[in-house]
Amino acid sequence: MDKLSRLLKEIKTLEVIGDTDKNIVSLESDSRKATKEGMFVAVRGVTTDGHKYIPVVASNHVGAIVCEELPASLQKGITYIRVADSSVALGQLASAWHDHPSSKLKLVGVTGTNGKTTTATLLYEMARLEGYKAGLLSTVCNYIEGRAVPATHTTPDPLTLNALLAEMAEAGCDYAFMEVSSHAAEQHRIAGLTFAGGVFSNLTRDHLDYHHTVDNYMRAKKKFFDMLPPEAFALINADDKSGRFMVQNTKARVLTYSLRTDADFRGRIVETRLDGTLLQLNGKDVEVLFTGRFNAYNLTAVYGASVLTGFDPGEVLVNMSRLVPVAGRFQTFRSPKGVTAIVDYAHTPDALVNVLDTIREIVGPDGRITTVVGAGGDRDHGKRPQMAQESACRSDRLVLTADNPRSEDPAAIIADMKAGLSESELRRTLVIADRREAIRTAILTASEGEVVLVAGKGHETYQETNGVRHHFDDREEVRDALAQL
Repeated sequence: MDKLSRLLKEIKTLEVIGDTDKNIVSLESDSRKATKEGMFVAVRGVTTDGHKYIPVVASNHVGAIVCEELPASLQKGITYIRVADSSVALGQLASAWHDHPSSKLKLVGVTGTNGKTTTATLLYEMARLEGYKAGLLSTVCNYIEGRAVPATHTTPDPLTLNALLAEMAEAGCDYAFMEVSSHAAEQHRIAGLTFAGGVFSNLTRDHLDYHHTVDNYMRAKKKFFDMLPPEAFALINADDKSGRFMVQNTKARVLTYSLRTDADFRGRIVETRLDGTLLQLNGKDVEVLFTGRFNAYNLTAVYGASVLTGFDPGEVLVNMSRLVPVAGRFQTFRSPKGVTAIVDYAHTPDALVNVLDTIREIVGPDGRITTVVGAGGDRDHGKRPQMAQESACRSDRLVLTADNPRSEDPAAIIADMKAGLSESELRRTLVIADRREAIRTAILTASEGEVVLVAGKGHETYQETNGVRHHFDDREEVRDALAQL
């Protein structure tokens, strides 16, 4: 319960009609959950507009309604609050409702196309290795200290987000690390939060089904850095051309990390293998259990953000060697018969290039690589042929299959992918729509020393077809297939 007058101090109002000296018992943006004497915030969403449900929640005798447009008829006893952007107001109100939990933690956000999950998760693990209590908000799973809380979105809605942060503060967490998706920045899910720092990994084509253009996608991510306070840090990848754009208007202290040029935090790959890398960080060597240039970038960012967060640089270097890969991110499985399978979440053209170039660098020009890959349904169609083409030119054999078809026909998705292949590439491509059979075939027909990359789903434990999620785990399928060799 909270006083409406106190809550209103947290937002910029254009118009207030009705009594503000009243108690509010709940805060909701879902009309189905709006309660008597509660506050309903009408948000314009992707698929529906909360404003059309105002008459319904009004009939339930809510205490207050926050909206961008007042309804034609105002009901007696309800306080109507008009704002310029109700999604911003929701974030600010959610933070106030939970007594500003982000201000009680050192909250660090990570954004970018690839590497968000790995970087945020490793920062969480680093904090715990340093002896602190910490929380994590990520695509794979949320954690409150050591307690797992299932994740449904990369960045939750403002009410869920602030409730989780409040639980972290209540549990005594000193730090919290979170992925900040482009959707979250665009939809103001992070409005009202206080960040101690932000990390930018990289930017390539993704989510154009929502943002429509790469420029819109880039500007959505930039909004996160625009909101950082002066006392925060903004750590950017100096090797990515979008890095400097991200911090053009930030008030935060800007620092850089790089594998190619002078930077505040400099990484260099000394030696790489399928099971690890000898990495140099600011001139000091450390052996890590990660492989690939993309992971070297992630780890350099983790090192930099850890130091900027306040951890001792020497202790950070020691703990770098204790960090383990995130589930479904370049996760390696080996058979006694000499076949290696790698499960990775790579689901964009650039991510596939990174993973396959890493494998090729390790196995050499004579090593054999098979890639099993599909593309998600109801998403960006334009990247499908690119994903197939990048996979084919870096693999000896390609197996096109289903990913999460959602409401689309898998055959139509695969046809889009095949459009990116040349005649010679098509001759060494198999089409097996059944993902289980595709993985099984790729592994059982692999030769000794061959590497089979199973890309696209990584940590996911489901496959979504016709709107229904069925249990499916690439890692389980890989283990079963390798056991049959």
